[in-house]
Amino acid sequence: MLGNFPPRKCGIATYTADLAQAVIDSNSSVTVDCIAMSDRRGYAYSDRARYEISVNDLDAYGTVADALNRDGYDVLSVQHEYGIFGGSAGCDLLNLVRRAKMPITTTLHTVLSDPSDSQKAVMDELLQISSRVVVMSRKAIDMLQDVHQTPVSKIDLIPHGIPKIHETTGQEFRTLLDIDGPMILTFGLLSPDKGIQYAIRAMVDIVREHPGATYIVVGATHPAVQVESGETYRESLVNLACDLGVATSIRFVDRFVSIEELVQFLGAMDVYITPYLNPKQITSGTLAYAVGAGKAVISTPYIYAQEMLDGGRGMLVPFRNAERISDSVLALERQPDAKREMGRRAAEFGKQMLWPEVGKKYLASFTKSLSPTQPEIVQQLATQCLPISTSKSLGWRLSSAAQ
Repeated sequence: MLGNFPPRKCGIATYTADLAQAVIDSNSSVTVDCIAMSDRRGYAYSDRARYEISVNDLDAYGTVADALNRDGYDVLSVQHEYGIFGGSAGCDLLNLVRRAKMPITTTLHTVLSDPSDSQKAVMDELLQISSRVVVMSRKAIDMLQDVHQTPVSKIDLIPHGIPKIHETTGQEFRTLLDIDGPMILTFGLLSPDKGIQYAIRAMVDIVREHPGATYIVVGATHPAVQVESGETYRESLVNLACDLGVATSIRFVDRFVSIEELVQFLGAMDVYITPYLNPKQITSGTLAYAVGAGKAVISTPYIYAQEMLDGGRGMLVPFRNAERISDSVLALERQPDAKREMGRRAAEFGKQMLWPEVGKKYLASFTKSLSPTQPEIVQQLATQCLPISTSKSLGWRLSSAAQ
């Protein structure tokens, strides 16, 4: 698996590690090694990260490709996000995938409806080279067909993976937080496009009706934002809360929390908010986690939110509209039965996103990539995997019947 990897602190790193573990958990005969994309020196990677590529070291991409070929891996799983790979529009990645001699399954964490010429050229080639393409929303399938003419037959829709959050999770943690009112949560790396300022403005009306209400913002500033402007955005949020008189009702957890701690926050919350400003956002791990928590969710109507919160699984509010956020929170608090029903529907929908289910779906996608000319047979035998002895291979191949 190629992507960012812990201890690098970002959503893709967490996703790559969780996906690797989910695949292994789904089939104990599978071996997964990772190629970690590094934006700086000094990361203390685990043994699972067998290779490391410095983002802007073009030669390293080819060197790793040669190593993968030599070691005989069955499948290369690429986690693609703009900004991970070096070169214009991440074109350095092509130096690896062109030379890799195994099938490639590419997961697209972002799909652009109007890419630049360079972005389109790189993506067109990556999609052409890939045996399978994984997306996390139905809209992304339409966009790949419209923008890149990708045949739907090579696209797999696999939801964003999430951890299991039990009903009792976070109860003790909630007591420790000492919140005497609705607990409202947003988490993720901070950047101006997250729109948190509108949720803070909404707290003025929320606190007026529920004086004990507390809005918790969990997450460090995005590394790219920190390099460019330091903590300016976070400081502007703190200043805004002070100016509005709600500073005591806002808590910032200024760090990248572990999955275990994040699950505690999600279990403890009453309402989750994603007030994001980008209407074209096609995936959001934070929203996926919130839906899986089985709590009420309020979001602006970016693409992924529209799909995730359909069917009464959440509430959509207009972009940049603090008043509608506060109205929605207050409406939920006034109608506890409706709030519980919203959470129930979300939790039911979230079952398909649990990592064990996602791991199985990825194994099926990898299996299809091994025999792209026989999709019907492969689909029938996607779970019939036999262990092989090569210690550094992916650990399984199709049965002889499928081959």
